Amino acid sequence: MTVGEPPHTKTGYCAGTKTFHSLRTPVPLPPSTTHLSAAAYALSLQSNSPWSDASAALIDSTAGHRISYSQFRRHVKALAFYLRTVVGLSKNDVSFVISPNSTRVPILYFSLLSLGVAICPANPLSTRSEISRQIVLSKPVVAFVTSATEAKVAGLGIRTIFIDADEFESMMSRRITSSRSEPISDVEVNQDDLAAILFSSGTTGNVKAAMLTHRNFIAITACFYHQRLERTFPAVVLCTSPYFHVYGLSFSLKSVALTEAVVVMERYELGRMLKAVEEYKVTHLSVVPPIVLAMVKNDASDNFDLGSLEAVGCGAAPLGKDVSDAFIKKFDGVTLHQGYGMTETSGGIFRTASPEESLRWGSVGKLQPNCEAMIVDPETGTQLPPGKQGELWVRGPMVMKGYVDDPKANSETLVMDGWLRTGDVCYIDDEGFLFVVDRLKELIKYKGYQVPPVELEQLLHSHPDIVDAAVIPYPDEEAGQVPLAFVVRRPQSSLDEGQVMKFIAEQVAPYKKVRRVVFIGSIPRNASGKILRRELTKILLPHSKL
Repeated sequence: MTVGEPPHTKTGYCAGTKTFHSLRTPVPLPPSTTHLSAAAYALSLQSNSPWSDASAALIDSTAGHRISYSQFRRHVKALAFYLRTVVGLSKNDVSFVISPNSTRVPILYFSLLSLGVAICPANPLSTRSEISRQIVLSKPVVAFVTSATEAKVAGLGIRTIFIDADEFESMMSRRITSSRSEPISDVEVNQDDLAAILFSSGTTGNVKAAMLTHRNFIAITACFYHQRLERTFPAVVLCTSPYFHVYGLSFSLKSVALTEAVVVMERYELGRMLKAVEEYKVTHLSVVPPIVLAMVKNDASDNFDLGSLEAVGCGAAPLGKDVSDAFIKKFDGVTLHQGYGMTETSGGIFRTASPEESLRWGSVGKLQPNCEAMIVDPETGTQLPPGKQGELWVRGPMVMKGYVDDPKANSETLVMDGWLRTGDVCYIDDEGFLFVVDRLKELIKYKGYQVPPVELEQLLHSHPDIVDAAVIPYPDEEAGQVPLAFVVRRPQSSLDEGQVMKFIAEQVAPYKKVRRVVFIGSIPRNASGKILRRELTKILLPHSKL
């Protein structure tokens, strides 16, 4: 194959350019010059729904309060009008949002996006010093807070509006009357305008502020919409990811575009989630790997009627084949989908889009429409063919604009002609499915060998007495680094260090063996389920030279 010839029909790989192309049907996107916000785009797709207002847009999982799609639209329009005419927000302003999940958050998001006001959401559990740095980076003109989070922005010179106040309810509900000549709909939002500033996970270093455009979110919403499966009734979905995460934000746009009824939980807890599935007849769950693991390992699911459940989507971190096998066996008839994405790609850029694709367990799916990928040798920079491991690079309309005030990170991450370096070691197989090996920076260097912690963690998860696990490098004078496992045992288990090491040694090459084991009560994770390896390292500090 030479340059200019079509890519391979199964892998999407073009030997001439050494690039993987998406083999999915291209998704139509509005002309890039059209004035259009991500919110307006999602609502335009929703207006074509056969169910129109038959489905609830939002359901409060605790109170059971439902907001219909017609109410959702009215709330969005009224709130946008208030924020523009009373608060004085205008296009290109930045708004800081620090709130737990609630049915008011997606209404706020749509209102801000419709005005061209960028959303900068933060984790409510962040410390005041973390919030202060995020505010310095994002430079917001207003902060949307709750009574529980207001103290974290107090004294920072930003106007605050309480999302959980009665006044906010009246902002969403009041009639629109104004002597102004121009209506709210006249705000002309360009697709390349800033839609959101989202803080990257920050599991290995300082947090970075990714700038995502309306075009980015339009592209990912279009992929979901044009790949949707035909249904005879609206889906009822529950997303456990917080709205401040890219997973939650893109999910809110996708759900409106597909006219899904969204069950909103303030915070995840396994029993509450399972109860909500039963009570509201949830058809689709969006979760992270630790929740899939909990559903497999915990007997609580036996106490609820989960018969409505059709599919579970899992992302944010790799999910092992053993856990996938156990899930399918336990929840017979429920499809387990996986996907791969980053804050920097506006969400999922690889995903399984059908029950048939989901059977390729261990994979996170195929490349999204309109996108390209490369597998690059991190040492030589050579582009690699199917089946070879290297760093994943991606390009397409979902890739971010860049990081705020961070030229070094931008030059390291965004390279040549719009390619984004993901920092993940991956390979694409002979059917075009992506497999994630591990983070490039987290590979353990043992005597010149590279040991992926994720592989060992997935094996540990398959042990019946292990509830959760994490693996990090431990310094060793002879080997350089050795794998150390943090293990959460099942209650009343007598599992010891020797048994854990023997269990792994029987399944891996000698250089991959776990050499040390520390038993722990829980594995620290961020909001998207990723292991906070820095926190685990701190646990060892009093006892080591790490």
